[in-house]
Amino acid sequence: MNAGASSAPRRPVSGGFTLLEVLISLLIFVMAAVVLGSSYVNVLNGYDLAQRANARNDDIEFARAQLLAEPDHDKAEQGGEFDSANERHVSWHAQIDPTQTADLFAVAFTCEINDPSAKKPETVTENFMVLRPTWSDPTTNTALLAAAKAKIAKIQGTSP
Repeated sequence: MNAGASSAPRRPVSGGFTLLEVLISLLIFVMAAVVLGSSYVNVLNGYDLAQRANARNDDIEFARAQLLAEPDHDKAEQGGEFDSANERHVSWHAQIDPTQTADLFAVAFTCEINDPSAKKPETVTENFMVLRPTWSDPTTNTALLAAAKAKIAKIQGTSP
């Protein structure tokens, strides 16, 4: 007897994918494409924000340099303005207050940047200390130096 003749008829073996398998693989591919696309857009937005922040920082740094280069106290407080390379208008001013140390000043620096693409101007305020002998009032400076000398002499025990 023939062993192959008594067995049940065989179905042909399919070598392709079913419709369900193809649809699931397309769904996975679309989800991966959406995630990668949104990640790429976020990277581009991050680069744009960083570029704008760098341009803003350059404008503020230039305005601060103008303040620190000004030898006259009153002109430094009045401030100034300029147009930046990025088509922005920058104006600045400072509130300069003397301290109890000779030639040392507390500066409140305010810089306003008007960007044509922005809805409203951006204002940046910085507080720092500056050692500037040219901004000092000679009579106040003399009194501060005398007080410092007296304090040093008292600490050293050489005061009269």
